[in-house]
Amino acid sequence: MPQNEYIERWTQQHGRRLDRAERQRKKHARSSHAASKDAQNLRGHRAKLHHETRRKEKIQMKKKIRAHDEKNVKAANKDDTDPAEKGEPLPQYLLDRKDAGSAKALSSAVKNKRKEATARFSVPLPKVKGISEEEMFKAVGTGKKTSKKSWKRMITKPTFVGPDFTRRPVKYERFIRPMGLRYKKANVTHKELGVTVTLPILGVKKNPQSPQYTQLGVLTRGTIIEVNVSDLGLVTAGGKVVWGRWAQVMNNPENDGCVNAVLLV
Repeated sequence: MPQNEYIERWTQQHGRRLDRAERQRKKHARSSHAASKDAQNLRGHRAKLHHETRRKEKIQMKKKIRAHDEKNVKAANKDDTDPAEKGEPLPQYLLDRKDAGSAKALSSAVKNKRKEATARFSVPLPKVKGISEEEMFKAVGTGKKTSKKSWKRMITKPTFVGPDFTRRPVKYERFIRPMGLRYKKANVTHKELGVTVTLPILGVKKNPQSPQYTQLGVLTRGTIIEVNVSDLGLVTAGGKVVWGRWAQVMNNPENDGCVNAVLLV
């Protein structure tokens, strides 16, 4: 073995860690966060070098994706009686027929991929009405000096907070979630079983209005929440009990006083 290759020699003698594959997978998953952080924080010559490296990586990635898509597109079938192969001149209306066929096949392949992607995340309510910030938040003035600024906001919609939630100190609390508008349970309907049960809410996964509302745990119409379905007795193919499932809020909780949702199965 050549000199200075002691790491390879150690690997051959003693092997690798048992969790190496998992550590490599996690490292690869964190690489995008590190690249994003560098892109935001680097300055000057280092930033130029970083952006140039990222540009080359993106070009190679796009080439791979394009080559993969072209490989899957089926070429147009050639007839034995093709005039172009015999050397005969083609009429003008037949010149780009083959190109049109390949373009049509590529277009249909892209459409099918989009349909598959949307089918995976199909929900009962694909579109909801937008809610303005004036309707969602109410400005709260505190003290005499800060009454003109009114930097605090009170949420006027129902919210969900976890069991270990503690409010920040009054001086630093920007968003106030009233106790009377906090919900811990939801009436979830299972369409296949035809039953409606009251299940505890585990968390808010996606609010279609804004990522900020998702972070604050606001419950509006169309919100995707995670509920505890262990009481329903659902099991996986391996026989394990299903703990949490996603559901979509179907009503306006601020008007009805309760959360009604449909289980996404």
